[in-house]
Amino acid sequence: MSILAILEQRNGVWNRMSWETLSAARQIGRELGQPVESAVIGGASLAAQAAGRVWAVEHPLLDQYTADAYTAALEALIRHANPTLVLFPHTYQVRDYAAKLAARFGRVLASDVIGHRVEGGELFLVRQLFQGRLNADVRFTLGPPNFASIQAGAYRAEALELGAAEVSTFTPPLEPGAVRARTSPPFRESQRGVDLAAASVIVSVGRGIKDQANLPVVEKLAQALGAEFAASRPICDNGWLPMERQVGSSGQTVAPKLYIAVGISGAIQHLVGMKGSKTIVAINKDPSAPIFEVADYGIVGDLFEVVPALAEEIEKAKRS
Repeated sequence: MSILAILEQRNGVWNRMSWETLSAARQIGRELGQPVESAVIGGASLAAQAAGRVWAVEHPLLDQYTADAYTAALEALIRHANPTLVLFPHTYQVRDYAAKLAARFGRVLASDVIGHRVEGGELFLVRQLFQGRLNADVRFTLGPPNFASIQAGAYRAEALELGAAEVSTFTPPLEPGAVRARTSPPFRESQRGVDLAAASVIVSVGRGIKDQANLPVVEKLAQALGAEFAASRPICDNGWLPMERQVGSSGQTVAPKLYIAVGISGAIQHLVGMKGSKTIVAINKDPSAPIFEVADYGIVGDLFEVVPALAEEIEKAKRS
């Protein structure tokens, strides 16, 4: 019996959340006294870059993602490896097939987990409810295997020692008839889209910017830092920035090394999407803004004075 972490790659590039999921598996494994294994579909050439024992799941029908093929392949692997717990990164792709996979075993998927604890040898997972207003403890009442997905930023991956994996190839018994659906090419908008979850530095702007014409004030700070430019929901709802740049419960969940919130008051819907960031800097003229409750550093002041001065000093430091 073991814990199995499903790692995700696309076109030969690892999804960063894979390592956070592996880190979660390692922590839970230590506390439950269970070994940890991982699996990657269609990434045999990448598998050795991971750590511990890795299953490289290979089959021609897995060359292009389909929910049918991934579900059938992982079902076969799970029945072969016999894990007690299967963990996924909570990505868009995982959301497409993981619940279906759990249903193959008559189990539920505990999605978007932000933490855990072990009491009396029993595992409790923590999930958020009502857009982060409440945390709920959940536990599995049925026997293994059980399934859960990990929210971006919930676990840190810095301590993982990668690059020493013991790779085993697994070829699932897939038949062409098992794949009933075919995926279309990505929408052109998605090809141009930004994956904020992969960004190490994000500068995000809120309604304090007042007008769309003022966005370049904050964008210059993002450019000076080499950061992704993001926003809270009101900015995207107004059409000032594309929806793909929205951070929050109805946008993307991010966990960069540095998150700078400019003119964002800190509504719970926004905090849910970014409070896992390693370092949070808040710039807001309201000293009682909720954003300061989660910020590591806070600047109380007019963003139209603070941000240009900050961008200028960063540019000076880069030139020196």
